[in-house]
Amino acid sequence: MSNVPTNPQDDAERIRLKRLAKLQGPVSSSSTPGQSPSPAPSSSTSTPPPAKVTPPPVRAQPPQPPVVKKPITPAVVQPPIASPVPQKRPTGPVHLDLPSWEAETVGKVFNVTLDKAAAERSGWEVVWLKELAEELAEESSGGPRPVPTTAEIADRLLISRLELDSQSMSDDLDFLPVLASLPPQQTVFEYLVGCWKRLNIARTALTKRGYPPVETQSALAILEQVRELVISYAGLSLQEPEMFPQPSGRPLGVSELVIPLVHLSSLSTPLLSTSSPTTILGPNDVEPFLQDLVRRFEPDNEIDGILGPVVQGLCHHESLIKPEGLSGGDAGWRGIIGGLEALVSIKGVANMIPRLPAWNPEGESVKANNFEFVSLLGPLLRLGVFQREWPSIAKAYFTKTEGRPSSDEESATASLRGTLKSLQSSLFQIFNALVRASPESREAVLQYFARIIALNDKRAGKYIEAETVASDSFMVNVQAILLRFCEPFMDANYTKIDRIDINYFNQSNRINIAEETRVNATSEEAEKWRKENSSTNSAPPNFITEIFYLTLAMNHFGYQKTISSFEELVKQADDMARHREELEGDGSWRESPMRPRVEHAINQVKAEEEKIKSQQLAYAVQLCDPELVFRSISFVNFVSAWIIRSVDPTHSYPKNTIELPLPKEVPMAFRTMPEFAIEDVVDYHLFVSRNAPATLELAGKTELLIWCLTFLTSTWYIKNPSIKSHLVFVLFYGSWPYDGRRTLLVGLFNSHPMALKHLMSAMMTIYIEVEQTGASSQFYDKFSTRRYIASIFRAVWNNQNHREALKNETRHNMDKFIHFVNLMINDVTYLMDESLADLAKIHEIQTEMGDTATYAQQSAQHRREREGTLRTLERQATSYVSLGDSTVALLKVFTGETKAPFMAPEIRDRLAAMLDYNLDALVGPRCQDLRVQNPEKYKFNPKQLLGDILQVYLNLSDQGEFAQAVAADGRSYRKELFERAAGIARKRVLKSEDEIERLRLFVVKVEETKATMEAEDDMGEIPDEFLDPLMYTVMRDPVILPTSKTTIDRSTIKSHLLSDATDPFNRQPLKFEDVLPDLELKARIDQFLSERRNKNTAFDQPAEDLVHMDTSEDVAD
Repeated sequence: MSNVPTNPQDDAERIRLKRLAKLQGPVSSSSTPGQSPSPAPSSSTSTPPPAKVTPPPVRAQPPQPPVVKKPITPAVVQPPIASPVPQKRPTGPVHLDLPSWEAETVGKVFNVTLDKAAAERSGWEVVWLKELAEELAEESSGGPRPVPTTAEIADRLLISRLELDSQSMSDDLDFLPVLASLPPQQTVFEYLVGCWKRLNIARTALTKRGYPPVETQSALAILEQVRELVISYAGLSLQEPEMFPQPSGRPLGVSELVIPLVHLSSLSTPLLSTSSPTTILGPNDVEPFLQDLVRRFEPDNEIDGILGPVVQGLCHHESLIKPEGLSGGDAGWRGIIGGLEALVSIKGVANMIPRLPAWNPEGESVKANNFEFVSLLGPLLRLGVFQREWPSIAKAYFTKTEGRPSSDEESATASLRGTLKSLQSSLFQIFNALVRASPESREAVLQYFARIIALNDKRAGKYIEAETVASDSFMVNVQAILLRFCEPFMDANYTKIDRIDINYFNQSNRINIAEETRVNATSEEAEKWRKENSSTNSAPPNFITEIFYLTLAMNHFGYQKTISSFEELVKQADDMARHREELEGDGSWRESPMRPRVEHAINQVKAEEEKIKSQQLAYAVQLCDPELVFRSISFVNFVSAWIIRSVDPTHSYPKNTIELPLPKEVPMAFRTMPEFAIEDVVDYHLFVSRNAPATLELAGKTELLIWCLTFLTSTWYIKNPSIKSHLVFVLFYGSWPYDGRRTLLVGLFNSHPMALKHLMSAMMTIYIEVEQTGASSQFYDKFSTRRYIASIFRAVWNNQNHREALKNETRHNMDKFIHFVNLMINDVTYLMDESLADLAKIHEIQTEMGDTATYAQQSAQHRREREGTLRTLERQATSYVSLGDSTVALLKVFTGETKAPFMAPEIRDRLAAMLDYNLDALVGPRCQDLRVQNPEKYKFNPKQLLGDILQVYLNLSDQGEFAQAVAADGRSYRKELFERAAGIARKRVLKSEDEIERLRLFVVKVEETKATMEAEDDMGEIPDEFLDPLMYTVMRDPVILPTSKTTIDRSTIKSHLLSDATDPFNRQPLKFEDVLPDLELKARIDQFLSERRNKNTAFDQPAEDLVHMDTSEDVAD
């Protein structure tokens, strides 16, 4: 027997030559004697591809204990009746007859024999290798007969068996039963799997027999030789399936391993197979088989050529491109995931996958929009629920939602979220295995994530076309994986926060931010900072730093853009609803010839609304998934804490509370950060507070509050005014009830020390700053932000601590407060003027359209123009009225709390003029123009507005400067307006009787102030002792206050005591009946007034007759 080592390439050449010889010679029933299967150099005919494997030669048999060789008959072919009767076990140790065991076992493993009789006894189930038997007999004429099937000739046994073709014909009648008994559809790989499984059975049986260790080890060494041979040819058959005869119509090569891998998942649908279970890899076989493949082919990366195509075939399986995606009934994707998890559980395979060219493909043809198709794991990563890539999801789960029970929608959502959770959890396990396989594999994974970011660097743009970038599903799945990688360092106490290198962008070029806007630095400043802080000798960033920044960037280019797409759908839904309302109008079209066209248009809009609603629900499945939101909030909180720590002078936050406001000098490391690091934290807080506020109840709302206040109190740290406005939006939504009653942040507003100290000041600062933003939408932005600020003020106004904080601002920052009040007055002036003007125009058009006969005679174009104008006015009026009301309400509460700032010279005259003008609009002759149909449609509540304006008058009614300012308003002030307003307030119960009396007394003082000013013009300077010390008017009926001994006009103290039962000069308790008339002073004042030339003034009438609050005129309603 020949001991020349062979390998599959040599064997393949030898097989080819033998076949040529057979074709050239006469057909015979036996092989030509004397032919030896000596291998020929493989280079003599063809050079195999580099990826082909080269199994090692079969090693020589290890030393064996001395035994007497004798011919044996393989036990596999012994009839059962020939078994000896069991005898009593000898008391000594049982020894292994190694030669007999070897011959029997090798024959069983390959299911072959060199003995025709043995094959006949098995019913030809054991394959008789006739040709090889004859060759071996000639080579060893003096050897045993039949030749034993030993490991020494294992390679020849295997090749001879693999050469047999069940579909071939033969004239050798002795050999026909052999060919006829071969499994007709068995592939080479299946046969080798059968050999491998029989070998494992033999090994298990051997280890259980209790033979002496030396004998057992010798036998195991033989099995390992055979195993290596079987695995070598199994790998070769996957790579070169046509090397040996194969059945027709069967999938060959790579797919033969892909199929059992797919079947590993219990939820994947098993495919029909004609193979015997003994020749296919079952769920328990796959991992040990792969382990054997890896051990055999991992050296010199030969495994790449064997399992690389298998991974490629698995990851690009046809089940991943089915349009139903995750909702497919066969759940084929689960099988792919299960197979891939099995592969990466083996370190050698996990180490191999990132080496494959398809892992992170290069080339000009690879673009952002096709990377998920051409990269190895892309098809798995793009599975999801979003509309653009998986339209069937929304169609299957969320169509015709109108009228369906909410439980159906909840059930569909829960089902899809469970599926997504399973997918993303498995994807993370796969990537985690790759990261842990080796440093090279980890680097390849990081580079894969970075490549996704680099390809999609335009994805965050506002006007980017979705078809040119990666899909939402792909990006969100990658983000979900990265968030899981972040979990180990995002512990509750932020113990690893210092592991994040703030100098990362200066040291690493993995993420390119050269074109990104910085927080508060120019591109030149950023580049200078980078050069100053870059170093070629620094250690590479740690894994925590890498993952942190990759997640930060992926969040910006992926997750946040997907959220923007979702919010765009919300806007589209609102637009469609408005459009439908406009089409439906007042319903008059139902009686016109236009009815069919209008109905068709309405039905089209409703269909589009239904489509958008289904898309929204599909987006919400993923974006509002509690698990994803929780992980995202955890990351966002970590980022916010890390950023605050970077600007904290002590760098001890969050362990220690940060002192606000921050220092005036902004750290350059913060200034040069990409702006999206700040913006995305704010925008995600905004998204969650609007769409899933309950998720912040468990964790995150305190961090959110601190984050917002940190930069709202130190606005010079952030350059972009939009970000600062969005910080206000976050606080506003946190103050808004999200389930009808609960709010997210109001409790913290009223209890957290930072909020109690800084919230009022911060809101005033932003109110001032949004006046000039430089953006094209500046006008709209400032009013939106100020409306939210007004709402926040109202939410906390009942807390005395916040009121004290407001007063503190007036004491220490009077200039700032006056600026703030001045802007409020500007806003009210503009908004009220615009809203009331628009309402008047709406009234005009509604009146015109109300005359249906005349209106119908107008041209169609005229009617369309008027209706279009009406819709425009309605939109504008709604916005202006809402904003105006909120600002007037703000004035009401502020004037009730602190009066001095409103009496500043630059404020009081403008405030009085604004109030008088709007009072005239509401109760004067023009009020009839405000009688619009359905005023609630425009959020117009004239009674509430009138009540708020009157309250401002009442709040300032004890201020002489304010009475003077009202009296000096020659454009709008008339006492008749107050008389009518008081009548309306009494009839509509807008004010109490005491408040109406106070209002009357205030108007009396205004009239007296006018008279005083006229008296000064008439008689010169009036003696100070004649003037009321609070209102600065000539006293009509001076009285002395008993405790402070101050002289004051009777009407002034009466008005004061209606709201405050104390002496205004010493705060001692005081009753009106306790005041003492100063008759001597009154006589002197009367004498002084009698000398005036103009006798027709307020001084010439009794105070009770001066103003009559009994008018019953009504306000516009």
